[in-house]
Amino acid sequence: MSSTDRDVDHALAYPEPLASPLWHRHGAKARPLTPAQQRRNRELLDIAQRTTRPRSPRPTETLTEAN
Repeated sequence: MSSTDRDVDHALAYPEPLASPLWHRHGAKARPLTPAQQRRNRELLDIAQRTTRPRSPRPTETLTEAN
């Protein structure tokens, strides 16, 4: 056996399978957002980043006390 036969990774010797047809989009392209929609999205993002989310209340009893 020659050195080239031993050094070849046989897993790489086969071609990759074709990409799934589900990965390709067919049909109409999405409409670009209007400047008003872009501004509204920026405002909502700004509000979401500034406000804190309410935390769920934790029970005051531990699991051992509840049983």
